[in-house]
Amino acid sequence: MSSEQPLILSHLQAAPLLAAQAKGETEATTSPDLGLSTVAVQLDAAGVHFPNGESVPWDELRHIAATPNACFTVQAGHAEPIRVFSDTTGWVRGLMPTSGAPTTLVSGITMHRIQGIDPWADTERKVKAAAPLTGRVLDTATGLGYTALLAARSAAEVITIELDPAALEIAALNPWSRELFSNPRITRITGDAAEVVTTFPAGHFSVIIHDPPMLNMAGELYSLSFYRELRRILARRGRLFHYIGDPDSPSGRNTTRGVIRRLQDAGFQRVTRRPEAFGVLAG
Repeated sequence: MSSEQPLILSHLQAAPLLAAQAKGETEATTSPDLGLSTVAVQLDAAGVHFPNGESVPWDELRHIAATPNACFTVQAGHAEPIRVFSDTTGWVRGLMPTSGAPTTLVSGITMHRIQGIDPWADTERKVKAAAPLTGRVLDTATGLGYTALLAARSAAEVITIELDPAALEIAALNPWSRELFSNPRITRITGDAAEVVTTFPAGHFSVIIHDPPMLNMAGELYSLSFYRELRRILARRGRLFHYIGDPDSPSGRNTTRGVIRRLQDAGFQRVTRRPEAFGVLAG
């Protein structure tokens, strides 16, 4: 871990360290970046000492361990939850740990699947549903940037749009999102996707991955007019993957039916359900 990168911890790191203290251990291993890497740490009466020089008092670790829905930055021995109020949307955004990559909590709602799957694997299914990702790819909702990061592994260029600057503030603190801000194949645009897409020329993208918030949070991103714009900017043989949500839930079934109907009305000739990725593929 670079000294320029803050220590990021959650209850998944704090609880085992507290257990090691209770056993009287003086050394342990833990992750300073939510599971991406591990380091050896020293334990003493004052707290846990990391190799980058940061020390975390036991009281702070107990607070982290007692807060399962938040990730924390730790600087100068003080733990601060990664949480931002958005002036743009009025939503409170926070980084929430999982057994794998963290997700975002937006007004208490998780932005990825976390039951039986972690957010990174959830994103891999979306990307796989739209594969192959070559040429120029559009990601309509950046969030933590996982879609853009995975798409950039094979695409020549990825353009990703985010309405909410608060989402990018959260991503900037998320260790799993670091490459979003350094990968030269990724271009980030801050703005309303419904407006930004109108600025792209026809046939500009070979693949579009549309992973919007829930229908009741972003209805315009499920509208016929928006789908018509996506059809216009998609190449003739291009593919659109549209994430919707659990197709077996009552709301998911209803939303899926409406999405399929409007995509067809917008000019998409082939719309197929992709239940393993909780969405539909259109072309």
